Amino acid sequence: MAALTELDDYLFDLRGFLVLERALEPSLVDDLNTALDAFPSLEPQAWAGNVQRVDNNPDNAGLELQNIIEGGPAFERLVDHPSWLAHVRRYCGEQESYVEGLFIDESFATIRQYGGFFPVHSGGYRGAIRGQYRYSNGVFRCGQVNILMALTDIGPGDGGTLVIPGSHKANLRHPEFDRYTTWDTTMDDMPGVVEMHLRKGDALLFCDGLSHGASTRTNPGERRAIIYRYGPTWASTRYGYTYSEELLARVTPEQRAILQPVPPRVPPG
Repeated sequence: MAALTELDDYLFDLRGFLVLERALEPSLVDDLNTALDAFPSLEPQAWAGNVQRVDNNPDNAGLELQNIIEGGPAFERLVDHPSWLAHVRRYCGEQESYVEGLFIDESFATIRQYGGFFPVHSGGYRGAIRGQYRYSNGVFRCGQVNILMALTDIGPGDGGTLVIPGSHKANLRHPEFDRYTTWDTTMDDMPGVVEMHLRKGDALLFCDGLSHGASTRTNPGERRAIIYRYGPTWASTRYGYTYSEELLARVTPEQRAILQPVPPRVPPG
């Protein structure tokens, strides 16, 4: 398991994000891409097993596959991946409390093609508790920490994630925030924004309370990424997805404790 460092804590507190270089082993990246290549073609809102295509971008500039944990063994390996498990436990796992542990709030694959972007959202100013950033009495209490895994190189023109460093703790509203929250204005030139460039296999870890979005993709080909959102054990999935009994029976006890930290309580019989 990748060890946490004092510098990790400092930079995460300061900026709201960390870049985990070479987080995914090359063979796993290959397996994930192969699984996506083999995934059946779906119309928006259609299902393949327990995975649903739900596209957030109205310009049809790509697709998103929700509940991708159910997409096959390669995606299951990400649940408790050692490159970030210690980090998410510390930052959003309610350590040293009676509800200590993790839950995956949302999991999806995103395949971006030419065009499109994603507007800015989140931020510390009047932010939702679900995405809050908090550090108090020597412990982190984040409502949600995201792991964005790059399955392709993401550089200039590839539609990379945009962040405003430090905005997870903002006490004031960005003066131009409203201008960039619609699908009419790209966040690319928003003051204070930094575009995150990742190599294939890198992962971007960030507090969901960080103001973020995605830049316009102008290059040919595809930008592929997988996002797992971690939160505390008492959370529930963002869109109401449930895990199949087949998946829960197949994963390891440690993984099941993350996918279903609070098993349903039903009467006998």
